[in-house]
Amino acid sequence: MILRLIGKWLKAGVMEAGTWQATEEGTPQGGVISPLLANIYLHEVLDKWFVKDIQPRLKGRCFMIRYADDFVMGFEREDDARRVMEVLPKRFARFDLSLNMQKTRVVDFRRPDRTDQQPDSFDFLGFTHYWGRSRSGRPIHKLKTAKDRLARSCRTVWEWCRKHRHWPIPEQRQRLNGKLRGHYGYYGLTHNLRALRQYYQAVRSTWRYWLNRRGSKPMNWERFESLLQRNPLLSPRIVHDLYRPRECSV
Repeated sequence: MILRLIGKWLKAGVMEAGTWQATEEGTPQGGVISPLLANIYLHEVLDKWFVKDIQPRLKGRCFMIRYADDFVMGFEREDDARRVMEVLPKRFARFDLSLNMQKTRVVDFRRPDRTDQQPDSFDFLGFTHYWGRSRSGRPIHKLKTAKDRLARSCRTVWEWCRKHRHWPIPEQRQRLNGKLRGHYGYYGLTHNLRALRQYYQAVRSTWRYWLNRRGSKPMNWERFESLLQRNPLLSPRIVHDLYRPRECSV
């Protein structure tokens, strides 16, 4: 029964812009079943292989973090990272899988020991991981919204405001606050307040732009600020403090 349901999901196809397209291979992009199937498949292909076959053969410490079909491997030694990078495509090919080589690379992410060093950065799950400086000047690992994710979020709001600009303003405000709340809930991490403010300002500007094209009085900034006093948008805020210990419940 379960295999029959999975087969239906894989053959359901994808609906884009009102047009149905058949799925020739793989899981449907954006399908609700895709993350689950990726977890089941990659648990056998990648997770067990990494623990049983890779870790015992390495000279230094290592770890792996995976979410669905996205993963990051960390290595203490560069030669270990190079060796795994060499065999990883072969392992995937055995199961008719392939790596996206545009997103797969070896990154030198060691803690910088000099102020003039510029370590590499990398993107994972919508965040850019990079080395920054604390208030005392010591190097610390920081996260910020990845540029492509921020641009995509802004485009989504632009399209929504364009399509719904004739809705009543309170309803628009309610939906936009929902988008802001969801954005802050995911990207609202310590050190990421600047990117949250960029998104907030983009939502403000986009909303005013499309309200100004409703065919009524021009929506200049003075009128728009008055409108915001009656229909305020949620201000940026840090939701997740990376330095506060989390309470564990048993």
